Amino acid sequence: MNTAIRLKLFFMMVLELLIWGAWLPLLNGYMQFLHFDDWQRTWVNNAFAIASITAMFFSNQFADRNFAAEKFLAASHLIGGAAILAMFWVKDFWPFFALMLLHSLFYVPTMSITNSIAFAHIKDPQKEFGIIRMGGTIGWIAAAWPLFFLLGSKQGAAAQEAKAGIFILAGIASFVLAAFSLTLPHTPPKRATEGVQKLAWLEALSMLRVPYILVLFIVTFIDATIHMGYFIMTGGFLENGVKIEPKWIMPAMSIGQIAEIGTMAVLGFVLKRLGWKKTLILGILGHAARFAVYAFFPDHPGLIILVQILHGICYAFFFATVYIFVDEFFPKDARASAQGLFNFLILGAGPFVAGVIWPQLEGRFKIGDVVDYQKLFLIPTGMAVVAALLLLALFNPPEKAEAKLEAAPAPAH
Repeated sequence: MNTAIRLKLFFMMVLELLIWGAWLPLLNGYMQFLHFDDWQRTWVNNAFAIASITAMFFSNQFADRNFAAEKFLAASHLIGGAAILAMFWVKDFWPFFALMLLHSLFYVPTMSITNSIAFAHIKDPQKEFGIIRMGGTIGWIAAAWPLFFLLGSKQGAAAQEAKAGIFILAGIASFVLAAFSLTLPHTPPKRATEGVQKLAWLEALSMLRVPYILVLFIVTFIDATIHMGYFIMTGGFLENGVKIEPKWIMPAMSIGQIAEIGTMAVLGFVLKRLGWKKTLILGILGHAARFAVYAFFPDHPGLIILVQILHGICYAFFFATVYIFVDEFFPKDARASAQGLFNFLILGAGPFVAGVIWPQLEGRFKIGDVVDYQKLFLIPTGMAVVAALLLLALFNPPEKAEAKLEAAPAPAH
């Protein structure tokens, strides 16, 4: 692949994840400053889940079959960027939620579209996608630095008010990516041919009748629920269980993001050597190992911090591998919709369920102000082990992607 194209795809990923990373970590604290109640914050946080459903059924359908992907990306970030930027001035719940939903409806599909653009222009996805997707991790980390200087030495209400700058940063990054998308290599729509399912998302769903794809779909849902549980529970555990000073919580967790860069860099090598099944199992067992350490060694802060490096294995060896697998095993004209189908689990269904069950379980295992973290963390540990066993026993894709058509039933017309 042309080096200039590779750099463009890399920078596309940097901007794509910088947008999300700009507002997600600080959104809840800012909504508390606005005095949104628990119900209102839940609705704002679930805007991504709502958008992921819409993306699966509608948005990716348009991207697959009706629009050049780079133009769809530009238009989506232009509209989504305007919505997130407007949130800087909005203080009331309903317009705040409406703008977040509008932003999410246009942003979430772009996470599938950026993958589709990358896959369309790389020759060896197993070898090259990990390096390109690593740009997203760098973008997420980079989002923290403007906010670091923005908050500076501000304290109390002044610091909370300054957090509104997250929407300016996300909006500017969206506009930059909207303009930059027009410089990306042309990725034309893949029109449905005669005898092919007219609705791309239905064609993607029809592939779930293939046993190994159905197994991967189920396991992805389990893994996404566990993965979001990490973000929901780790901060409180580090502060209240391990007794780490609050100012060190985010730096400690960022070790996982840094480790993700290295893991993405070697993903291609690992896939070539181990294959789909073993790589995916390693990704899930990374969750099991991390939560097991949480459960049994809470009195060892150094070990708890060190185990954050497993985040790279959990993300790259499972989620990034799923994206590559989908690109290789789904029909060309439905790949963006197939990416959206799995993003529905990774960004929607899994996080939505996680947002319900993990706080509830944490409350159930709390006696007074003390949480029994061992009992709590043994649940995601067990879920991860079960998911790994499902893959081991039932996930048996053909060795070569070309064989997929022999295994896949013909879609309904």
